[in-house]
Amino acid sequence: MTTQPLEQQADVVVIGGGIAGCATAYYLAKRGAKVVLVEKGQINHEQSSRNIGFVRQQGRHPWEIPYMRESIKLWEGLPAELNSDIEWIQGGGLRLAVNDKDLKLLEEVTKIDRDLGLDTKLLTRAQVQELEPALQGKFLGAMYTWNDGQAEPPKVAPAFARAAQEHGAKVYPYCAVNGLVVANRQVQGVVTERGEIKAPVVVCAAGAWSSKLSRMVGLDLPQRVVRSTAAETEPVRPITKLAVWGGRMITFRQRARGSFYLGGGGGVDVDVDMDVFRHLGLYLPNFFKNWRGFRFHLGELPRDVGRRMPWSEARKHPFAHAVDLEPRPNLARIERARRILGDFAPALKDIKLERVWAGRIDTTPDAVPVLGTVEDLNGWVFNTGGSGHGFMQGPIYAKLVSEVILDGQPSIDIRRFRFSRFKERDLAPPEGVF
Repeated sequence: MTTQPLEQQADVVVIGGGIAGCATAYYLAKRGAKVVLVEKGQINHEQSSRNIGFVRQQGRHPWEIPYMRESIKLWEGLPAELNSDIEWIQGGGLRLAVNDKDLKLLEEVTKIDRDLGLDTKLLTRAQVQELEPALQGKFLGAMYTWNDGQAEPPKVAPAFARAAQEHGAKVYPYCAVNGLVVANRQVQGVVTERGEIKAPVVVCAAGAWSSKLSRMVGLDLPQRVVRSTAAETEPVRPITKLAVWGGRMITFRQRARGSFYLGGGGGVDVDVDMDVFRHLGLYLPNFFKNWRGFRFHLGELPRDVGRRMPWSEARKHPFAHAVDLEPRPNLARIERARRILGDFAPALKDIKLERVWAGRIDTTPDAVPVLGTVEDLNGWVFNTGGSGHGFMQGPIYAKLVSEVILDGQPSIDIRRFRFSRFKERDLAPPEGVF
């Protein structure tokens, strides 16, 4: 983004070049703060560019619904505000019930969402097919939210970054953080591979690397990382503007260019490393609720042990091995999703895949984010823990975090998402994958 010499002083340093970090930098710079954003690799190289672009309010954890309603308002204005084509389409969101258990769950979720002010409806199969005749296959009904949307993940965070720069922010890719400067429990700056930046406020928006980063300043953030696989098909004629979750095996939407994005509908792969054993007790309730969606792989474990040895370069430079990673996709999951797409939309039965990729998703024990300041370290601010919802949440949580920094409090209370909830055992109740 910039080849200029490293800025040596700022009001705020934002660590992380995904949607959380870039949007936070934008909202801060827009209001006149001197902001520096640093990213260990390319801007938007990790999960913010690798999801399939759902901007979905429905079926989130009940704690998140009020924020999702506010976030959709921001999304509606982003193409104009950022002066960028982010492929925003507000075609609605559909969650199909493929069996009686699904249908009962969607009945419960629809009531919860409506009680929280979300305009969500439960549709019969006939009503779904009236809404979208192309949808066939075995489903009994669906949850429908008319103003859910979709956008193009590779375009959104860079659009925020460019807009932040237009307001004076400095953005430095390939500028990994090697250390933090702290004195008397007050943040004083960051030490990067290109030099030191003095700043009284640092925002941790590092996604899957937030726990490792936080441990540098003595904060024990519970975090697990899972791997999700997605794909893009060849372009076909326009079929639907809906973003569809078709059960645990598939999610899909059609881009403006005609291709379909496919995901695995909630199924993820876990590359077991040493961090899997940290805070295990906090994670068990949600694991037992959703265990069918996990697949565990042991290949990463010996490599992670090696990186922790005293002589390891990865220990001296903790993010050097993590630059521009290309996680391994699960081809079986995506091939199954392609077949299921043909079941739901027979016109797509023989559709071909153009590309397949994977991304790493950071998750908290209760699958809701971590936002705001911390009690025992002045100047440290979290904007992390999207838990698979971070793309949709990006604008609203960035805006609220910027208000915490500039105004001392956000316009919407974020106390539920405080860092201290883990120590206090005040976690969000476990929810099944909707």
